[in-house]
Amino acid sequence: MTFWKNLASNQDGVTVIEFALISPVLIMLLMGTYDVAYQLYASSVLQGAIQKAGRDSTIEGAASSISTIDQKVADTVRFVVPNATMTFQRKSYTNFSNVAKPEDFTDVNNNGSCDLGEVYEDANGNGIWDADRGKTGQGGAKDAVLYSITVTYPRPLAVAKLIGLSENITIKTETVLRNQPYGSQDVTKLVKNC
Repeated sequence: MTFWKNLASNQDGVTVIEFALISPVLIMLLMGTYDVAYQLYASSVLQGAIQKAGRDSTIEGAASSISTIDQKVADTVRFVVPNATMTFQRKSYTNFSNVAKPEDFTDVNNNGSCDLGEVYEDANGNGIWDADRGKTGQGGAKDAVLYSITVTYPRPLAVAKLIGLSENITIKTETVLRNQPYGSQDVTKLVKNC
């Protein structure tokens, strides 16, 4: 009988059992914190790189070195995230207020879309109405340029798979800067029908 009383009051090994119960949650929490911190750091590095690249792109003659500027951004990001894939995009607008705005059109039938021969302003000169009036590329003097980079990379730890998150992280960063006034601005606006 004393054996059972001694066994019930024995505290040896309780710490090991408590740790065994708590450690999976603690490890998951630590891995999740690392995953979020890594994503924030990669995003911060990308933001700094795109700001520098955007400033470098606004000077006269930068249009001939766009691939070099993009490669500098890629090198900076890959220093932190070695296996990242990146896509770069530039769109130019005549001013900041036009960035990511649709081309103007006369909505005769009030349905919210340009159709059935309605008149629209072809701001980017591509011959069709667009939900984004920007011209692809760096643009010219005094143009506002939306510079976008999308980075996709696999998560550094497998904790995301355990809780049902995607195995990849995608970060999109944008900046809008105006090209320096090194020449006259090309403003092409054609009026067309949908």
